[in-house]
Amino acid sequence: MGPVSYGFGGIVPPGIKWLLIVNSILFVVYFLSQALEIGPLVLLFRVLSLIPDWVVRGALWQPLTYLFLHSPFGFFHILFNMLTLWMFGSDLERHWGTRRFLNFYFFCGVGAGLCDVVARLLLGDGHIPTIGASGAIYGVLLAFGLLYPHRTVYFGLIFPIPARVFVAILGAIAFLSAIGGPGSNVAHVAHLGGMAFGYFYLKYKPEFLDIDWMASYRRWRLRRAQRKFKVYMRKRDRSGGGGGWVN
Repeated sequence: MGPVSYGFGGIVPPGIKWLLIVNSILFVVYFLSQALEIGPLVLLFRVLSLIPDWVVRGALWQPLTYLFLHSPFGFFHILFNMLTLWMFGSDLERHWGTRRFLNFYFFCGVGAGLCDVVARLLLGDGHIPTIGASGAIYGVLLAFGLLYPHRTVYFGLIFPIPARVFVAILGAIAFLSAIGGPGSNVAHVAHLGGMAFGYFYLKYKPEFLDIDWMASYRRWRLRRAQRKFKVYMRKRDRSGGGGGWVN
């Protein structure tokens, strides 16, 4: 699908633009909160991080919110993630549309977070927080490799290889690191989880994930307003009110 040469992401589509802006703003705020030791903000960012012990106790927002946080003193962490999102995600969003791309992105990210929660609880590291969008990014990489397998990617910015080979190498590195690198501060299990959930999405195309949630919310608000209006009119009729509008 598409040409066999690989270029950068081009004009940034709206979904990715939104992700880049939100992640960048939160990175700056997180950095300032740590550098200036702003206690309430530091606590807030900890609450938004993915902490397995907290998740099993009810912090169910964390498998989503951790995706928007990056190490405040690790500039290359957010730089790599955001560049990769733009370079590989732009074609996916243009191909799928913004709504489906964002559904896929968050499905992979939340799935990666849940995999990380399970792995850390099994290893007894449930108190250690995880942050970063890498799980979702690995899902995006997998989708790119499957949808555009013959695109040329420059591995290490030097060696040209097909996208499918590039993704396979990254997957192998994440797998070997996950089973052979205990104690690492990199969530390799989350990377694998993002790829696994991405494959599930592409393989089985779960329809419930492609619901237009905003449109559904607007329809719910409209139905709610209509019910309230009907109740008001019934009360008005029973009370003998009438006579039309008054200016």
